[in-house]
Amino acid sequence: MLRDKDIREPLFEFLESQITKVRIIEEKQIGKTRADVVMITENAIWGIEIKSDADTFTRLERQVKDYNRFFDYNVAAVGCSHAMHIEEHLPDWWGIITIDEEESGTTFYWLRRPQPNPKREKKIKLRNQLSFLWRPELAHIQEVNHLPKYRQKSKDFIVKYLIETIDHEELKKQICQELFERDYTTISRVLEEYRQEHRKPPGKKRKR
Repeated sequence: MLRDKDIREPLFEFLESQITKVRIIEEKQIGKTRADVVMITENAIWGIEIKSDADTFTRLERQVKDYNRFFDYNVAAVGCSHAMHIEEHLPDWWGIITIDEEESGTTFYWLRRPQPNPKREKKIKLRNQLSFLWRPELAHIQEVNHLPKYRQKSKDFIVKYLIETIDHEELKKQICQELFERDYTTISRVLEEYRQEHRKPPGKKRKR
């Protein structure tokens, strides 16, 4: 029986063989769900839910709703025990990868290729995808588009401003680019430098 831990690395290799440029991010919180895999391509963000032979469909309805709110394409990667029934639980535009264990190793097949997510207004989906970015990454998007810095404004304000200001297709590419270039080994330093640079000056004390 294939379990989640047996599937992940071979699945990543399969996905990387299908698309020229990808970056894989594991275990990302989206709404009330933790996405198993977020796959970044040059102009789209994919959500991939793994259902091994040891898993059930108990939480799948909730997971599908959350995936639909965040991703441009969605895929379920399922063990062979689920292959006969998974289509009953998914929208018809979700992709399906079936996973088999053979003598030569773990193999993957496209049972159904994904179609673009039709369920969400672009502004809503972009807002949710922008929430993946850290403040320094949002600031970099402002910089490359020659936009005001709005240093003291909230993250929600910046997200709304970017959606209203930048062409949506171009903004999507820039979100993907930021995620491609993210360096998790330097995150603590980068965030601290950003906080120091954008820290509010202390208020002046009133004279009594």
